[in-house]
Amino acid sequence: MKSVKFLLAALAMVVGFSASAQDFSDPKYAIWGETPEERQANIEASNYLKEAIDAKDFKLATEYFQQLLNNCPAASQQTFARGVTLYKNKAQRARSVEEKRVFIDSILFIYDQRVIYFGDHHKNGKDYILDMKARDMMRYCTTNRPLLRQGLKDAVDAAIESGRVNLDIVASYYRYLCEDFEYDDNVTSDMILAEYERLSPLFAEISAEDEQYKEAFETSFGTSGAASCENLEALFSVKLAAEPDNEALLAQAVALMSRAQCSSDFFFATTEKYYTVKPSSETALFLAQGFQARGENDKALKYLREALAVETDPAKKEPLYVQIGLIEIGNRNYAAAAEAARELRGINPQNGYSFFILGQCYASTPCTDDKIGGASVYWVAYDAMAQAATLLKDEPEVQKAAQQMMNAYRASFPPQESCFFAELAAGDRYTILCGFAAGQATTVRYR
Repeated sequence: MKSVKFLLAALAMVVGFSASAQDFSDPKYAIWGETPEERQANIEASNYLKEAIDAKDFKLATEYFQQLLNNCPAASQQTFARGVTLYKNKAQRARSVEEKRVFIDSILFIYDQRVIYFGDHHKNGKDYILDMKARDMMRYCTTNRPLLRQGLKDAVDAAIESGRVNLDIVASYYRYLCEDFEYDDNVTSDMILAEYERLSPLFAEISAEDEQYKEAFETSFGTSGAASCENLEALFSVKLAAEPDNEALLAQAVALMSRAQCSSDFFFATTEKYYTVKPSSETALFLAQGFQARGENDKALKYLREALAVETDPAKKEPLYVQIGLIEIGNRNYAAAAEAARELRGINPQNGYSFFILGQCYASTPCTDDKIGGASVYWVAYDAMAQAATLLKDEPEVQKAAQQMMNAYRASFPPQESCFFAELAAGDRYTILCGFAAGQATTVRYR
C-alpha cells in the first residue's frame, strides 16, 4: 500500500512538472545540473526523496539520495537534512551491530559533506551543522569516546568562531573530556587546564537558564583528577596576579580550591582576599574552620566575630555561634563558650550544640559550696549532655562524644553517703549554687 501511495504521488509530480512547462534552461536552475534534462531529473529526485522517506521506502530513498549527492550536492541543504533522516531510520532498523555502525558512519559523513558545500551559509553554516552532528554523536557514538570528544570539540570551536555558542554543548564536551582523564592517557592534566582557561570566559555573562550549564562545567573541572591543589594554584596565581580584585575570579578560585580540599597558604590568602572583597558569614565560617584546623584559633575567632557583627539573619548566626563556642571550649575559655552557647539557645532552643557546649562549661567549674565536694555541677552537666545527645542524632560523631561525656559525668556523681550528710535524697530537686550552672535546676542522683 505504501508503494502504491508513493507511485501515485510521484505520478502527480510528473504531471505537475509537465503542466507547468518549466524552462530548466533558466540559469536559476544551474545548481541542479549542466543540462536542462539533468536539472529536471535532479529536482524531481529531490522531491521523490522526501516522498520516499515519508512512505518509509528507504531503499528507493537511498537511490534518490545517492543521485543527488553525486550529481548536485551544492543544490540544496535539504538533500543533507533528508539524508540524515534517511540513515537514522536505517540505523534504527539495522539487523546487526555492524550494520548499524555503517549507517552511523554514513550519518557523520553526510554532516561532513554538508560542511563542505554549505559551511559558509550565513545562518545554517558550519557552526549550525557541527552542532547538530555533535548532538547526534552523543546519541550514537558514546562507545567511541575519542571520536565523540573530537566531534564535540569541533562543534565548540566552530561556535566560538561564529560567535553563536550553545553552552550545553560546551558543558557536554568538557564533561566528557574530564571524565576521560582518568581512563585515557591521551587526555592530560595540561589539556584539562588549558581547555578550562579557554572555555570558562564563555560562562562569564549568561542568562539564568544557562546557569545549569555553568554549574555543570565547573563541577566537571572540580571533580576531575586534574583539578589538584597544585594545578589550581598554578592556574589562579597567574590570573589573580593580573586581576587581584576580580570578585568573580576570586569566587571561582575559592570554590574550586575548597572542593579540592586545599590548605596551602595561597588558598587561605585567596579566601581572605575574597572575604575582603565580598564579606559574608558563609565565607567567614569557612575561613574560621580552616584556620581552626591549622591551629590558628585567634584568626578563626576574628572572622567569626566579624561576621556576627554584620550578620542579621538569625539562621546564619547559628553556625557562627556554634563554631565560636567549640573553639572557646578548646581554648578553655569557658566564659566565652557559655556566652556563645546561650546566644545560640536564644536563637534556636532545639540546636543541640548549645547543650553540648554548656554541658562542658557546667562541668568545668565544681561548686565547692554545695557540701558534696563540688559534684553537684555534674548533675546539670549530665542533663545538658543528655539533651545534646538527643538533639544531635543526625551528627553521630558529636552524639557519640556527648554520650561519652555523659558516662564521665555520671561517674562523677556524689556517693550516697555524701548526699546523706548534706541532707539530699535521690530524686530531690536541686538548684546549682555557683559556677556557670548557677541557678540551673536539676535532680539529685547518686553515683
